Amino acid sequence: MTPIAQLAKHQPPNEPGAPTAGAEKAAEHPDGVRATARIHAAHNGRVTTLPRLRSDGPFHLRRMRTDGNAATVGIIGAMSAPLGGDRLALEVTADDRAELEVTSAAATLALRGPTTAAATYDVRLTVGEHASLRWLPQPLISAAGSNLRQTYTVELAATARLVLREEQLLGRADEEPGHLVSRIRVRRAGRTLLDQYTAYGSPEPGWDGPAVLNGHRAVGQLLLVGPGMDARHDPVLLREGSKDGSAVLVPLAGGSALLATAVAPTSSVLRELLDEAHAHALGK
Repeated sequence: MTPIAQLAKHQPPNEPGAPTAGAEKAAEHPDGVRATARIHAAHNGRVTTLPRLRSDGPFHLRRMRTDGNAATVGIIGAMSAPLGGDRLALEVTADDRAELEVTSAAATLALRGPTTAAATYDVRLTVGEHASLRWLPQPLISAAGSNLRQTYTVELAATARLVLREEQLLGRADEEPGHLVSRIRVRRAGRTLLDQYTAYGSPEPGWDGPAVLNGHRAVGQLLLVGPGMDARHDPVLLREGSKDGSAVLVPLAGGSALLATAVAPTSSVLRELLDEAHAHALGK
């Protein structure tokens, strides 16, 4: 057991307490926003192009200036979201040999809104053969009274590369967090690589206890998938015993993949820990 103690409830989908397909779909609410934005990156033989950028609802997608063959898309919030009852989705596809990076201009703030019903935010990432996707948004903030279910569904080809960073801040300054449920499901070449479920805030039991967050309010993960990520076999503890947060970097059973999980008192320290884990994974 690591110092982070699995961070939260990390359960296979069919064990007691894990969400079922029906449980992940909250009830519809007439005041909620329905929006699906789409990003499609393709390689034209020389560079990566963006044949499709479809903004919708709170997602305003902008092409960013980049150097080299890669393409970068920035997500700019066009309205307050997600709020209670919202149904938001973002679909990102990197075709074979495409190189894509997706960032965001600011943190995503989950708020209560007109109803206490859960909002949903579904991120669907598809990466083709010899393609690369870097998913590097700013943190998600779970504000008091909010209720959000967030899912990542990732489909990777056998030779795909992925960098996925997830950062969550539980509550704003001097406030309790809302209810935040997050699930990451990753498949590579049709086989499950990772299926992880975490839940924070009331009414989850023990989420803030010493075996989970131990009073910290910033939590994050960094998933690295691709050739060369199978060179390290032993878990690595970063800043073990530190009061200012810690992280663990572990290989996944499917091979060629590393997962870093970190907890910290602030977002800046969390980013430092994830950057440190990334550098360690690359042998720097």
